[in-house]
Amino acid sequence: MSEHQKDMIGHLVQHPEDESLRGRLAWFIDLPAIQYFIVGLILLNAVTLGLMTSPALTEALQPWLGWVNTIIVAAFVVEILLRMIADGTRFVRSGWNLFDFAVVAVSLVPDSGAFSVLRALRILKVLRLFSMVPRLRRIVEALLKAIPGIAWIALLLLVIFYVFAVMGVKLFAQTFPEWFGTLGSSMYTLFQIMTLESWSMGIARPVIEAYPWAWVYFVAFILISSFTVLNLFIGIIIESMQSAHWEAEDAKRVEQEQRAHDERLEMLQLMRELSAKVDRLERRSGRH
Repeated sequence: MSEHQKDMIGHLVQHPEDESLRGRLAWFIDLPAIQYFIVGLILLNAVTLGLMTSPALTEALQPWLGWVNTIIVAAFVVEILLRMIADGTRFVRSGWNLFDFAVVAVSLVPDSGAFSVLRALRILKVLRLFSMVPRLRRIVEALLKAIPGIAWIALLLLVIFYVFAVMGVKLFAQTFPEWFGTLGSSMYTLFQIMTLESWSMGIARPVIEAYPWAWVYFVAFILISSFTVLNLFIGIIIESMQSAHWEAEDAKRVEQEQRAHDERLEMLQLMRELSAKVDRLERRSGRH
């Protein structure tokens, strides 16, 4: 790339294409330095909220922690207001913008009175990392895209739970009413079994001692729920993340191709202007 091309691209990077107020604000907010600054404030806010969980540290650093929290909230408010002005009506069309607005709004909830219970929600400001860091944003978007597939798998798992819960009530309710006495308790017991948390010694073995054939019931449920259905959840999430990765790569490639195309057009325009200048100089020299 020639020096002229570098200077031209640097000019485009350093100056907004849209000279209007909204264009300048959008350019300013999207500057890498501003984005890094906001991410740093989010991390600093997370650290201060963690320090506030210690009564000793809170008492020792109370003035400083209060000032830091106030400055961070003020910076968030200014940033979200500038983005609202820059985007205009487009602001509400972005789910990430609405998410940021909700998090900042929670930050403004007072710590006293009837809203004191909402103080714990201040940690939600850390979730702004999801919208500020591109990689985290892509992961969240991939998870959101996987929700329809996950919903169908969840429905399948619910049906399996219901079938085995009804079977558990019919088979073991009289001997083990605390585990299988009702449909709700039976489903809760099956949930514990699915997580493989103390299911063998705590539930399965006592039941098998009373009903030697009950191992078939537990093995079948674990194979279907833990080893099959839950792996389907993982498979759908991985597939969604891979799709999001390839979409991001395709978007990046298209952007690079568009940038290269724009550069070629600019160079072609410069060559035409240069050719026109040369023609004018030749005509002038011919006259003399």
